[in-house]
Amino acid sequence: MRLSAVDLACRRGGRDVFSGVSFNVGAGELLAVTGRNGAGKSSLLRIVAGLIRPVGGRLWLEGSDPELSIAEQVHYLGHQDPVKPSLSVLENLQFWAAFFAGVIKVYDALESVGLGAIATLPAGYLSAGQRRRLSIARLIAVKRPIWLLDEPTSTLDAAAQHRLAEFMRSHSCEAISTRAALFLRRRTARSGSATSKNCRSTAPFAPTPALMLPGWSNRLPPCHESAMSSP
Repeated sequence: MRLSAVDLACRRGGRDVFSGVSFNVGAGELLAVTGRNGAGKSSLLRIVAGLIRPVGGRLWLEGSDPELSIAEQVHYLGHQDPVKPSLSVLENLQFWAAFFAGVIKVYDALESVGLGAIATLPAGYLSAGQRRRLSIARLIAVKRPIWLLDEPTSTLDAAAQHRLAEFMRSHSCEAISTRAALFLRRRTARSGSATSKNCRSTAPFAPTPALMLPGWSNRLPPCHESAMSSP
């Protein structure tokens, strides 16, 4: 499985956000998208997720189910956690599992993110970190090959960050054995210039040393990088 893009361009609110963005990500690989605020990192992830349309360029997925669109094979974890406060923690995840046709026990997914003990609690009482863990449970409850993670560790404590790292490592190992998984994640970084092995952009790069959160370098597979800058 391979996700590729050539010369993607995005326009939002009458403003050219980015153009000429290309990347190539294979099964079991990580692609970190970096750049200053407003550079279009989240917009790029939303394009891959099928939530907005690019104004130019091409995006395609090889080695996948030809009956499914890219969007139908993506998990998108954005800034906002899709949680209905009046439903319980369990009922929220049951809804998403049914919507995405999940095939494993929902309660097992809650246990894996440390929310099993409060499964019957109304989601409106959850802290910001617990809401993020409930969103991460969707990745576990419903198997989809492509994970788009937009600042996934925001609001997570250290233990939950390590748990997420293990989920990503496990997903990557499945990709290597089944050729059915990709990652695309982002974090902000200092501005600068660099060259990426698998990703190209006409904009200056904004690299980080390992393109991982601190302490993750021994837990996750190698990560390619691509960066964007505001026009």
